[in-house]
Amino acid sequence: MSRPIIATINQKALKHNLSIVRSLTPKLKIWAVIKANAYGHGINNVWSLSDTDGFALLNIEEAVMLREHGWEKPILLLEGFFHPKDLYIIDRYQLTTTIHSQWQIKALENIRLLNPISIYLKINSGMNRLGFHQKLFNTIWNKLIYLKNIRDITLMMHCSNTNNISKVNKYFKNIQNLIKGRNCLCSISNSACLLWHQTVSYDCWVRVGILLYGASPSGNWFDISNINLEPAMTLSSKIIGIQTLKTGDTIGYGDSYTVKKPQRIGIVACGYADGYPRHAPTGTPVLVDGNMTHLVGTVSMDMITIDLTNCPRASIGSNVELWGNIIKIDQVAKAAGTLGYHLMCSLAPRVPIKIIC
Repeated sequence: MSRPIIATINQKALKHNLSIVRSLTPKLKIWAVIKANAYGHGINNVWSLSDTDGFALLNIEEAVMLREHGWEKPILLLEGFFHPKDLYIIDRYQLTTTIHSQWQIKALENIRLLNPISIYLKINSGMNRLGFHQKLFNTIWNKLIYLKNIRDITLMMHCSNTNNISKVNKYFKNIQNLIKGRNCLCSISNSACLLWHQTVSYDCWVRVGILLYGASPSGNWFDISNINLEPAMTLSSKIIGIQTLKTGDTIGYGDSYTVKKPQRIGIVACGYADGYPRHAPTGTPVLVDGNMTHLVGTVSMDMITIDLTNCPRASIGSNVELWGNIIKIDQVAKAAGTLGYHLMCSLAPRVPIKIIC
């Protein structure tokens, strides 16, 4: 039989989460963000999000795949194009592309397209990654509106710190200044802004990622526990071995855990090569046959060790939830000093995937 670890992708949960997002912003259009292979869920596994108004991603090959599978609604390339010749593909498949660099503008000026395309003009809002400086907005806007290859322009920005109220207020003020006196479409809000800083007076499109997959943009499950999201990914396995240890015995590489009293230990078929966080410490929550317990010792490449004190009936073959419906991915990520985003995207290709429709 196959190794027992498995990742279950719940398409019903994805559809449910989209409906929750829709209820939070009923008047706006939604970009369902499916970059990073749909946050590790598999781009081929998220068609239950088809009620969205558009898909946003990075790779032009994935955009073409969506079109060839019958997706007719908008597709946004979040990082834009990487070579001028990509514009021919964008034209052919009627994709929306982000524009964030002068060379991209020159490419649009110099190429002959069959049809004008929609663009998202990326302005650097303080992340200092991609985007034009805000002082250049007027000049660039006035240049782009006269390019024959452009159908329409949407202003795109990204808030770098939604926990800092003064920075959020500055962010909104900058938006007001940029669009003042213009009939300007905007895509401003991500998941965090949608939840905690409603910008409905600016947005026509919101870009939603992590909420669709049932985790929190803050990394704290408690922050979204009141909006009824459902985890879309469950990572589960089984106990494949049991050790009964005496006081003073040690567990794992580097003798990282010392047994303080006689203790039963379960060995689970899951390790960092499966995508479980390498730095998850002793105490990270785990569920065994419905009973809450925790990790002990160091995470190995292929196995973890867990305390079975609270699981007296646990045996070889007992079911283990690493994250999912009960053990929230945000809880595991927080214990390991990272985010749910990271764990989703780190799911290893060797982990089999089961789809719940």
